[in-house]
Amino acid sequence: MGGRGVIRLKYVHAFRDRQGRMRYYFRRSGKRTPLPGLPGCSEFMDAYATLLSERQQPAELRRTAPPKSFAALAILYYGSPQYRSLSTSSRTNYRRVIDGFLEEHGHRRVDQMTREHVDIVIGKMANRPGAGIVLLKRIRTLIRYAIALGWTDRDPTSGVRGYKSKEIHTWDESEIAVFERHWPEGTRERLTFALLLYTGQRGSDVYRMTWADLSGGAIRVAQQKTAAKLTIPIHEALDRVLSTANRSHSTILATAYGERFSVKGFGQMISAAIREAGLPQRCKAHGLRKAAARRLAEAGCSASEIAAITGHKTLAEVERYTRAADQERLARQAIQRQSENQSGKPPIGEVANSTDEALEINSLAWKMALPRSLSE
Repeated sequence: MGGRGVIRLKYVHAFRDRQGRMRYYFRRSGKRTPLPGLPGCSEFMDAYATLLSERQQPAELRRTAPPKSFAALAILYYGSPQYRSLSTSSRTNYRRVIDGFLEEHGHRRVDQMTREHVDIVIGKMANRPGAGIVLLKRIRTLIRYAIALGWTDRDPTSGVRGYKSKEIHTWDESEIAVFERHWPEGTRERLTFALLLYTGQRGSDVYRMTWADLSGGAIRVAQQKTAAKLTIPIHEALDRVLSTANRSHSTILATAYGERFSVKGFGQMISAAIREAGLPQRCKAHGLRKAAARRLAEAGCSASEIAAITGHKTLAEVERYTRAADQERLARQAIQRQSENQSGKPPIGEVANSTDEALEINSLAWKMALPRSLSE
């Protein structure tokens, strides 16, 4: 990586792909790992630090870690296929939480941890319940790896109930309208909002989108969290906003200085835009992803169709996002059927008489009532 003003980092190599975009990867001992973002941004540097520390476990640390301790377990876990198969961002997040736990408890033996110990550790996180939920998951990750190694035969985290996670609010139509009135088309904030709402993607994927990802009326997305590769047709409202955007930067979204956003900077920008629009604290950027799923559900899309947009791995995740929309739709159908029954109208599908016309109407009614996948 030569050139004046370019950051030089050990083991980092770069090349330009067929679309003209610069790609960076960490290479050592013959293995290459892609790096996200650009050298110098927080996401890139976090991933680089993780890879550097992963591949350079100091011999001193191995010698000083007490036998069968959490510190010794973590060293083995960081070199395991379970850990290395995670995405770069997931490895960074896992390591941050586990290393924080090791600072206080790394010297303790794994087989001596009890349910009471777990309750005490997690109980201290009452002022940060979200962090407590994540910490419990990572302790459980280590314990289950220890069980697989034969270091212990029990899971002290089993049955431990973490803090109840707060449901992220799904934006309603009035809140969407408030934001759009405050931030007109042509502003960076409106472009960010439209990308979140009309692609249904996470902020960690939206801020990395480039103009080269647009092709044939669709946008290509390689989700950072799940590695899912999606091709999402561009909604006409998004197309209109994109047509007014500045294309002088490789990424669709850029800072006020014309630079690529870091994940932290992106989050701060959209959060400030939401607050400036006068929306309540419950409105978060991730709630727009849920609003996208809600709109698709209200349009009658199946869980599989919605997952094709959002990239969710399981239909259960989609159903959790669209539960409110499905409940309202089903409730309306139920009340409508009740009203029709009380008014004396025959229920859909009942044959009024034996004429060919009646049978044809009956067949059509059932086809309209069936899910699209069953009626085609």
